[in-house]
Amino acid sequence: MTATSPYRVMLVDDSAVIRGLFSRFLEEDPEIEVVTTASNGQIAINSLVKHDIEIVVLDIEMPVMDGLTALPLLLKARPGVQVLIASTLTRKNAEVSLRAMAEGAADYVTKPSSTSEIHSAEAFKRELTQKIKALAEAGRGGQVSRAPQAAGPAPAASSKPQEFKLRRAPMQEPKIIAIGSSTGGPPALLNLLRNLGTEVDQPIVITQHMPPTFTSLLAEHITKASGKTCNEGKDGEALLPGRIYIAPGDYHMLVERDENGVVIRLNQQPPENYCRPAVDPMLHSLAEVYGSRVMVVILTGMGNDGQKGSETIVGAGGTVIAQDEASSVVWGMPGAVATAGLCSAVLPLSDIAPYVRKLVVRSAA
Repeated sequence: MTATSPYRVMLVDDSAVIRGLFSRFLEEDPEIEVVTTASNGQIAINSLVKHDIEIVVLDIEMPVMDGLTALPLLLKARPGVQVLIASTLTRKNAEVSLRAMAEGAADYVTKPSSTSEIHSAEAFKRELTQKIKALAEAGRGGQVSRAPQAAGPAPAASSKPQEFKLRRAPMQEPKIIAIGSSTGGPPALLNLLRNLGTEVDQPIVITQHMPPTFTSLLAEHITKASGKTCNEGKDGEALLPGRIYIAPGDYHMLVERDENGVVIRLNQQPPENYCRPAVDPMLHSLAEVYGSRVMVVILTGMGNDGQKGSETIVGAGGTVIAQDEASSVVWGMPGAVATAGLCSAVLPLSDIAPYVRKLVVRSAA
């Protein structure tokens, strides 16, 4: 396989119509080759052994063997293959998709609910194409790109760790912690927040690139994992210590100060970096309200959402931490802030919670 060869995809869906539609619009892109298709998980496993596949686009509900059953067998059959879950936007499918990501799927896309919608769903086509390219490039160990849609290397990437110009971490105690994440984000969020512990009592605000339904379920998972109450943010809701707030799907989540203190504001302004919710508007608002007393953590994700907001945070005297390349599914978002010299630390996922605890406890002492 050469560096310029097309990204090799297998489509797994029980609908021949869906497989045909996906194949046609994916192969309109010269950088993508649909090598084979399968109508259920068992056929997919057999095909994966025969073909050199980088990305599996995997439906959930199929006869003979469903997607969740097939997932670990696919990962075992071809170590390193990236699995992209494709499902319609129902609560059941959102729950299964989150479980699949916890069990090794790289990301998900939400399919339009009908074939007629797929024909006209340009945003879905763009999302699927971009995620296939980002995950495949990550699997090849490609270099981080600064393009908004692009992404960089993934877990097995470079043999020589990159070095970054790091900023000195401020000594003052942060008053709020903000987290931005995208591709690979849900498992990373659960890991980070599970290990953060009770010592960290600042409000935590999260923007994870997700549609409605997914964000409400993710909030439930975070509550169980962290022992802290996590809910989707509500417009006008006051930020409270020890609580976690996640931006609801399809809404940007910001903060502002009013006569009652600091409250959440939601809006449906145009997407930023092709995303709504987006990390940048959240961070810009935090800098306005909290100035230097903001700690930002940028986790795994494709693109560079969060870079401009992090520049604002650093300009106000705040702190930015990024997940490192080796532990990221896609090192786009964290790579953007790291290589821009905005970070006080670039760390493996397992080291971020201890670092945050240490900084908060040290600052508060």
